[in-house]
Amino acid sequence: MVAEALQEAVRQLQPVAERPRLEVEILLAHHLGCERSRLLLRDREPLEKAEEFFAMIERRCAHEPIEYITGTVSFYGEEFFIAPGALIPRPETEILVEEAAVLIREQRGIERIAEIGVGSGAISVTLAKLFPRLQIVATDIRPEALAVARENLRRFGVEGRITLKETSLLEGVDPSRVEMIVSNPPYVAQGCVLEPNVARYEPHMALFAPGDGTELLRRIVDLAARLGVPTVCEMGYDQRKPMEAYFREKGIENYRFYRDLAGLDRGFIVDFG
Repeated sequence: MVAEALQEAVRQLQPVAERPRLEVEILLAHHLGCERSRLLLRDREPLEKAEEFFAMIERRCAHEPIEYITGTVSFYGEEFFIAPGALIPRPETEILVEEAAVLIREQRGIERIAEIGVGSGAISVTLAKLFPRLQIVATDIRPEALAVARENLRRFGVEGRITLKETSLLEGVDPSRVEMIVSNPPYVAQGCVLEPNVARYEPHMALFAPGDGTELLRRIVDLAARLGVPTVCEMGYDQRKPMEAYFREKGIENYRFYRDLAGLDRGFIVDFG
């Protein structure tokens, strides 16, 4: 029965998950192809293909992220495709989208933007949906991530407005196509110990940056300065001081930091316009 399977799965998942029942309900609803709210109505039904459901539970017990198991992740009110080749979008990255949206609205002439490190494509797709006039070039060095992004472009019908390019930063991108940069680059310092669900399964190239983690952040700032375009960039909660020092070193004055919902520093905006 569905009810018994749910109880057993919760028991198995308790040592791993903070909210085991919620996660089991998500996986069970995914397995049954229904909404979580419908599970109670089906609790006396036999569970078909129970071995497939418990195989998902076994994967989660091994700390595999639930998003990779279901192949979906929620971002900015939409359900995106996700697979192990791409970093799982976090809720705090929605704030980056909001900050970018403010810049686009304030500077009404912006129609061409670039995303560095497109990953799943969630940022570019969301901005394309918010601003139908935008044309976006989105880069990544990992073909696996680009494959995930390409699927999300297809699902949301924005293939004609977002160009994907396998390259580092904006190498090979026509500067005339860049009036603004957005990026959630790798910024985790080398040697930082991450939770097992992140360390074992998410792509390290999308997480770690050399040294204290600010190398790519600084390179993006340098690139934005050369192009003379505003830039919104996510960073680690403990990277405000080194980035402030870098701004002072480069004589950059027009910048500010933004915080996440926990009140932690989470990114910066620089404007060279």
